[in-house]
Amino acid sequence: MKELGLNQAIAEAVDEEMARDSAVFILGEDVGPFGGVMGQFKGLYDKYGPERVKDTPISEDGILGVSIGAALGGFRPLCEIMFCAFVGLCMDEVWDQATALRYVSGGQMKVPMVIETVAGVGGQMDHRHSQTHEGIFMGIPGLKVVIPSTPYDAKGLMKTAIRDDSPVLFLSHAAIIKKRIVSQIPDKEYTIPLGKADIKREGNDVTVVATGYMVHKALAAAQKLQEKGISIEIVDPRSLVPLDKKAILNSVKKTGRLVTMTEDPKSGSAASLIAAMVAEEGFDLLDAPIKIVAAIDTPIPYTPPLEDFYMPQEKDLIKAVNEIV
Repeated sequence: MKELGLNQAIAEAVDEEMARDSAVFILGEDVGPFGGVMGQFKGLYDKYGPERVKDTPISEDGILGVSIGAALGGFRPLCEIMFCAFVGLCMDEVWDQATALRYVSGGQMKVPMVIETVAGVGGQMDHRHSQTHEGIFMGIPGLKVVIPSTPYDAKGLMKTAIRDDSPVLFLSHAAIIKKRIVSQIPDKEYTIPLGKADIKREGNDVTVVATGYMVHKALAAAQKLQEKGISIEIVDPRSLVPLDKKAILNSVKKTGRLVTMTEDPKSGSAASLIAAMVAEEGFDLLDAPIKIVAAIDTPIPYTPPLEDFYMPQEKDLIKAVNEIV
C-alpha cells in the first residue's frame, strides 16, 4: 500500500496502462516535461518519450481532432484539455464527432479516447478555470462522464476509462488535488467499473447523492448531523454516465428522503438531473420532498468571499437535511 494524491493516482494509472498497451498515448498542452497542469502526468515524458507523451500547440479543437482520428485508427489517446471551461473550445468535436461516430456507423466505428480535464473550484482561479459543467456533459449522448472524489477511485476509474471503446470525459477536481486529499492505494492492480456507485457513508435517515469534492463536504456535514441524531447515507456515483440508478434508488428506499449535492449551478445541474430521475422512477419511495443543494446560477466569481457564497457549503446541506427530517 502507498499513500497518493489524486494527481499521483492518475499518473500511476496512466503509467500502468501505457506499459500494458502500446496503443495508449497522451497529448495536450504542457503534458510533456511539465507533466500536466496539476502534475497528472508527471514523470511519464521521461519514461515514454515524445512519441507517446506529446506536447501540442494551444489548440483544443486540434487536440480533439487528432485524438478522434487516432482513436479511429486503432490507438487509445488520452487527451488533456487543461481546464473544464476550455472544453467549450472543442465542443463540436465532442458533441458532433467523437460521441456520434459509433452510433451513426451502426457500431462499426469505435472511438476509444479519454478527455481528461481539471474541473471545479480550487482556490480563486476565476470562472475560466473553475467550471465543472457536470449537467451539461451528462446531456451529450454517447459521452461517458467520470468524476472521482478520492485518489483510490481516480486510479481505478482511469484505468477502466482508458480501456473503454467509447469517449470518456474524466473530471479531475482541482480542490481534491490542491488540498492534498490522499488515499491508500494497493500495490496490486485494480480497476473500478463505470456505472457503479460507492456508499461513502452508511445512514438511515436521509440519502445524500454528492459528486466530486462535494462528497467531502457531505462527509463533514454528516459528522455534525450525527451529533444531532440525524444519520445520512452518502452515495458517490463516481460516474454520472453511466449512472448507477439502482444504488441511488435502493438508498432512497431505505431512507425515504433525498438531497442531491453538486457543484454545478442549480439550473441544468447534475443534482437536478439526479433529482428528476428519482422523482420519475422512485416517487413512491419518498416520504418528503427532494432537496437540491447546488451552486447559484451565476458565473463563478473570483474573490474568496464571493466564491464561498457561490459554492454549496456544509451549512447548506445541513439546512436542506433539517428541512425534510
